[in-house]
Amino acid sequence: MSKTDLFDEFPDVSAKQWKQKIQFDLKGADYNDALVWESLEGINVKPFYNAEDTQNIPTFSLPKGHDWSVGQLIYVGDAKKANKKVLDVLQKGSESLIFTIPTEDTDFATLFSDINLEGLELYFNFEFLAVEPIQKLVQFLSNKKAKAHLCIDIIGHLTNDGNWHLNLDKDHELLTEIVSLGTSDISILGVDLSLYQNSGSNMVQQLAYGLAHANEYLNHFTISSAVKKPFPITFKVAVGGNYFFEIAKIKALRWLWNSLTSEYGINTPCSILAVPSKRNKTLYDYNVNMLRTTSECMSAVLGGADTVCNLAYDALYHKDNEFGERIARNQLLLLKEEGYFKEASQIAEGSYYVESLTNQLAEKALALFKQIEATGGFLDALKKGSIQQKIKESAEKEQQLFDDGTLVSLGTNKYLNPQDRMKDDLELYPFVKTKPRKTIITPIIEKRLSEAVEQKRLNDE
Repeated sequence: MSKTDLFDEFPDVSAKQWKQKIQFDLKGADYNDALVWESLEGINVKPFYNAEDTQNIPTFSLPKGHDWSVGQLIYVGDAKKANKKVLDVLQKGSESLIFTIPTEDTDFATLFSDINLEGLELYFNFEFLAVEPIQKLVQFLSNKKAKAHLCIDIIGHLTNDGNWHLNLDKDHELLTEIVSLGTSDISILGVDLSLYQNSGSNMVQQLAYGLAHANEYLNHFTISSAVKKPFPITFKVAVGGNYFFEIAKIKALRWLWNSLTSEYGINTPCSILAVPSKRNKTLYDYNVNMLRTTSECMSAVLGGADTVCNLAYDALYHKDNEFGERIARNQLLLLKEEGYFKEASQIAEGSYYVESLTNQLAEKALALFKQIEATGGFLDALKKGSIQQKIKESAEKEQQLFDDGTLVSLGTNKYLNPQDRMKDDLELYPFVKTKPRKTIITPIIEKRLSEAVEQKRLNDE
């Protein structure tokens, strides 16, 4: 914690003295058995932390005054309708826009008609890989004074779909051409870590796989000399319900990225777009999802995310709707404007517990990253299926904790409301969809913890 003179009249208490006092109060119970628990990442969490836990460990601080923006998802199936929605949400407090672009013929002039782009943060998710439409977007955005993140992630598409857009060589060829379009206000590359979280990876895996994923791009462009320094990149991170661990995860991601790029002689901070996890969201007692996402958004802010885009409480089973989106947006606005979270990323700095967690997550992730690189790199591990197998093992371990009630989900595996009925309210299919087809790798599949329980309940209604 920061040094003040408020506690000068009190004597310092060492960790040993604290532990002795706790052991005495336990009246014979074992300290480790009673109070120390192990996380899914293999980190032993103690009942207290003090200055001794942060001695001789590196820390990473964000620039003073680091702020975050309120994000809003926009699906651009119809440019005119999307434009109308953008104009509306900007009036209602949105500060960043996250566009999903499904087709190559999107009319960007219509999409951004009557919108003042100056100062806006724009993120894009393209459901295709093609140079010409992306080039048109870059040309349109030039001199608009907006900060744009195109988030092109061909490896992310491979992990999620099981196939390249075209093939390995052609995808990298097109990526190289697209990356050359980047400017100081338009970053091209993205790395989607949310898939790893939503499929059941623990936090060490998420960080290590995300870093190895990003390193594939660094390797490619260093070897090809296609891109000069700096090397901007945008990480999309899914935030789960383990409040302090998730704060530490985002802090560790920045530290790891800076450590990795320093080896390449690059000094470019990453951008982080944070969204709540889908893995712990539930179909029944769905209002609890609002509590979960509030906690997760707080973790994202305190961890130092640049943009936070909330998930509507009914996103699992309802199509996009104004009410659900308004509630999700207002959760962020309440945090920012009434909860004094505007520049809250500074709050977590110096916390003995968070700093210790950050260092442990970073060290474990770095060790796993080095192991992946030593055995051929991320793409090679995907091809062999070792990444998928490790995620499966982690997901099964977490699922078992959920199934036996150790991992509690209110309204789903504890304190169920037997009067809940959902069968007639489903606009979307809320479970894993299967589509048999030929793939070059086994795709990584997102799956919620409560799916089996919910399917049984639906069948029993």
